Amino acid sequence: MSSEVRARRYSASEREEAVARAQSIGPSAASKELGIPAGTISCWQHYARRRAQRPATGSADAGTSLAPEPSSSGSSEAAPEAQPAGRVAKKYTPSQRAQALEVAYSEGVTAAAIKHGISRFSIYSWQRRARLHAEGKLASHPAVGPEGDRAVVRDRRILAEWRAHPGLGPSQVRNQLRRQGLKVSLHTVRCVLEANGYVMPKTRRESAHDQRYEAVRPNHLWHMDFLHRHIHKQKVFILLILDDYSRFIVGGALWDGERVVAVQETFLAAVTRHGKPEKAMSDGGSAFYAWKGVGQFTRLLDELEVDQLIATTPQVNGKLEVLNANIQKELFNQETLFDLGEAQRRLAAWIHFYNFRRTHHALGGLLVPADRYFGRADEVLANIEAGRAAEGVGEPVSVGERQLDLFRITSHRGQLELWLMGQRIALPLSR
Repeated sequence: MSSEVRARRYSASEREEAVARAQSIGPSAASKELGIPAGTISCWQHYARRRAQRPATGSADAGTSLAPEPSSSGSSEAAPEAQPAGRVAKKYTPSQRAQALEVAYSEGVTAAAIKHGISRFSIYSWQRRARLHAEGKLASHPAVGPEGDRAVVRDRRILAEWRAHPGLGPSQVRNQLRRQGLKVSLHTVRCVLEANGYVMPKTRRESAHDQRYEAVRPNHLWHMDFLHRHIHKQKVFILLILDDYSRFIVGGALWDGERVVAVQETFLAAVTRHGKPEKAMSDGGSAFYAWKGVGQFTRLLDELEVDQLIATTPQVNGKLEVLNANIQKELFNQETLFDLGEAQRRLAAWIHFYNFRRTHHALGGLLVPADRYFGRADEVLANIEAGRAAEGVGEPVSVGERQLDLFRITSHRGQLELWLMGQRIALPLSR
């Protein structure tokens, strides 16, 4: 019967003694003298030489101590030595690349590589990129960019965007940075935020229906609803009016109750500024609709020739329900409002941020509601793809504040001229 062969284990002192003996008389003679396989001793010698070639780390016996080595077949069961970490690619700042390129152009690539300790292949790559940039075939120059570690700059921008708007989640922060020209993955943003105190919310979605709809143009359909909040034990009602096509907030105000007057005033202010919609959707609240008879707001819509739609379930008016959740998460849950006046000012500031600066997932993640509402979506996307700034369009002057030059009399070269609707309708008039 064949007996099982068990691997022999060696202590650190035995390994050091074998290596020292092998250096003096050779691995084969040391193997016969100590009864250790020659292959095992040779392996110990190899690891000893590697340890001796490493830079000193403060240990007095760094060159002689041996880590656990791989076992020799049939004779040793020692664990393998931990392999040293692989070489990490060095990152160079734009100023360092510029200095290397300057020396390479004047003294040659080899001299620049020796002087700055940079691989020749890196310098050749930088020269190629610089040549393509000069020919207009490459947008970026190797010696242009932010100084310092790019990861540090990236993390700093992620944290700055999140701290400026702490209610935004990782995907929203990623989209905000993409609009500003910084491409970063969602995983990276989530890791940076979680390392600085962000906690992923626990959400539970209940499937109510899978029917989706969207208006086909601005002012095609408006959504309206009240949001209930408390400001220092004072209950307030925030009325928001949302354009379905662009998710642009056309109207918003803070009221002390769900009253018909509040709905009428807020709706008329939105109509005065942005024009009337074709349809208006709300829930069946008493401020919007009267189930017996005709309500005052319904009469107002009839006068304006606007169709009224009543949502029987919250999911039908879901776009505004999501907006109410966002304004609570990003405004009311993040700030402490001391009085109603401050609440009104902060509400107006958040609406402006939502319309003109906050990217929206339903619009592709790069557009803000104002881009789509004012018909500038294609231009903004083209600017982002070209690497230019994607500045949102400002809100135009309201209809009620615009001035139309109907009739004008001017003097040109000493002669009076008559203009109507911007067109000259008569020859110069003699005085």
